[in-house]
Order: sequence, then structure tokens, then C-alpha cells
Amino acid sequence: MQSSVGRIPAVDPAAAYRGLKQEIDAAVLRVLASGRYIGGPEVDGLEREFAAFCGVPHAVAVASGTDALRFALSASGVGAGSEVITSPFSFIGTTEAISQAGARPVFADVDPESLTLDPERVEASVTARTKAIIPVHLYGQTADLEPILGLARRCGISVIEDACQAHGARYRGHGGGAARMAGALGDAGCFSFYPTKNLGGCGEGGMVTTPRAGVAERVRRLRDHGQSQKYVHAEEGYNGRLDALQCAILRVKLGRLDVWNERRRALAARYTTRLAEMGLGGAGAPLVLPVEKPWGTHVYHLYSVRVAEDVRGERRDRVRGALLERGIETGVHYPIPLHLQPCYASMGLKAGSFPVAERAAREVLSLPFYPEMTEAQVDRVCEALRDVLERR
Repeated sequence: MQSSVGRIPAVDPAAAYRGLKQEIDAAVLRVLASGRYIGGPEVDGLEREFAAFCGVPHAVAVASGTDALRFALSASGVGAGSEVITSPFSFIGTTEAISQAGARPVFADVDPESLTLDPERVEASVTARTKAIIPVHLYGQTADLEPILGLARRCGISVIEDACQAHGARYRGHGGGAARMAGALGDAGCFSFYPTKNLGGCGEGGMVTTPRAGVAERVRRLRDHGQSQKYVHAEEGYNGRLDALQCAILRVKLGRLDVWNERRRALAARYTTRLAEMGLGGAGAPLVLPVEKPWGTHVYHLYSVRVAEDVRGERRDRVRGALLERGIETGVHYPIPLHLQPCYASMGLKAGSFPVAERAAREVLSLPFYPEMTEAQVDRVCEALRDVLERR
């Protein structure tokens, strides 16, 4: 039986709407009154404003994060016969985009702390057929891009950033130079506006950012049935446009993104401090807490801990169930690494192929997390975790 105390959801997308109701309602009514539901000033405005936010010359709005990845790959010359190196510890949209662009996904294992691509493993995976690398900026933290970009330049291959969880994250590298935004470092950056993201819409949506005019032009064609002008189709494309209603809503929210990210960082710091004070994180403790790597600024799309395994490998799931009984919802991002998904069985990869990603899949647990959470709710989650772990 669940606790009678107020439920704490894992995420609460409606909270942002409640805080911005008047502005969002006005934006929606403005679009409805205009009759410009596909394309038009709202789409142009979001593209212009998001490009400025990321510090890139071009941004192209598309229908989803998966479309962003697929179109960016195709626009970068990836197609049949190509290989694309990426992480096995991601949502399947990353590899769907590779396959749908006509290429073959190749996996490299992840760093044990950040769970982002391990650059040394990437280098060992490069072949003559490698045309691109997709580093996944997981949970709000960028991958270590400096060595990946250097490798790509030496090998003449593209880097497409999967920044779907990293709106506003920054990377400054190991030299501590000027920080640059996620999505502004590779040949293209790909974002999702799924409702639970740091910048989330009220439906699906995505964006491709790029410094390359040719990539932006090709993505614009691909999203609109390959049209170079109305009813002139330079190639076959897709119906991958982002509608004006979503763009109008996202323009309102974009103005709050920095504030929301700072709030996420503050809540993450409270989680980390409280869990460490309780003896739940650190050497020999039952939890491994998130780490902000020195190469950049984490924006905490998720606050994901790792629950140390027991002999049967079921401890994480038992903890999750016990928290739910106390009215606390959690998530698992992600329970099955991509190379072990049934749809990739033909690749012939078995358990043990990527041990870091596989262990993470057995241990990760995403605690309730969204900017509108209160400190009291964070404390309640921490206290419930302590109680549950002490009983197990």
C-alpha cells in the first residue's frame, strides 16, 4: 500500500506550465489567432533565439530529437555502408537515427563515473568505414569532447552531439578555457524538446544546431519532404517539421532555461550533501552519487544515483518498490543497454561486451527531480532512501 503522505512524482512537466500559465496561454492564443500553424514567425523566432542561446549560427527546428539526429547524420554525409560510433547506454532514439540514416551503429563502452563515451574506447572502435561519432551528453552532463573532437579531426569524420538531455550544459575542456554550450562544439548538435527535458514543450519537438550552413540547408530540406522551394523536391525527405504552437510555447520557456538549470544544480547539490551526510554516498556506501566532471558544467536533466548490487542483482528494483510504497516515484534510465535490446540481436553482441554500461543498467536509479521541487521534498526522498537501505 502506498503512503498516505503526499506523492512525490519522478517528474512534473505540468509544474512549468502552472508557473508560466498566463504567458503560455497568450502565446498559444496568438498562434491560434494567426492561422500560421506550420512554419511562420514562431518557428523562425525559436530557431533564431535557440541558435543565439547555444552560440551557433544555425538552428533548425524539427519534429523530435530522433529526427534531429537522423537529419544531422544524413546532412553530414552518413549513409549506406557507414559506421557510426556511439554509446550503448542511451535511449534507443540515438541508434534508431543511425539505422534510419542507412548506417550501422558501433558501440564503445562508457566512462564509469560520467557514463558518457570513453574516448579511449572510441578510438579503438574506429575503422575505415567510420563516418561519424555520436557522443551522448547523458543526464545533463557533456561527454568529454576534447579528445573525441581531436580524434575526429585526425580521421576526417563528423561529430554529432546527442544533446537531447543537455540543454544549457557547458564544456570548457581540461585546459579550463572559455566554456561553450552543448550543441556548439561538433559538426551538429541535436536536442529533444520532449516534455520532461530541461527545455520541454507540450508535445514532441527537436532542434539541430550547427556551425555549417550546408548542414543546416540540408536539414531544412529533409524535414520538409526534400523541398528546395514549394513543390520542387530536390530529394525525397520526411515530414519532420516542428509546428508553430510548440515553437511559441518553447520561446516562452527558453527565457527561463538558465534560471531552471541553476535551480536544478541547487537541488542536485542538496541531494548530494544530504545523502553524503547520511552516510549513503562515498567509499563503501550503498549509493554511488552523481559526479560533475571537471571538463564542464552539469545541468542535471536527471539526478541518477547507482544502487550497489547485491548477490542476486535485484537490490535496485527492491529499493525502487519500497520507495513507491512511501509515495515516492523513481525512474530507471536505462534498464537494458542498447547492445542487449532484442532488436539488435543480429549484431551478435552478448552480455559482457560492454561491462561498464551493463553494470550501470543494473544499478542506476533516477530520483524525483524537477525545478519546482522543494527542499523539503528532497529531504523526504533522502530520509526515505536511508530508511529503505537500512532495512535491506
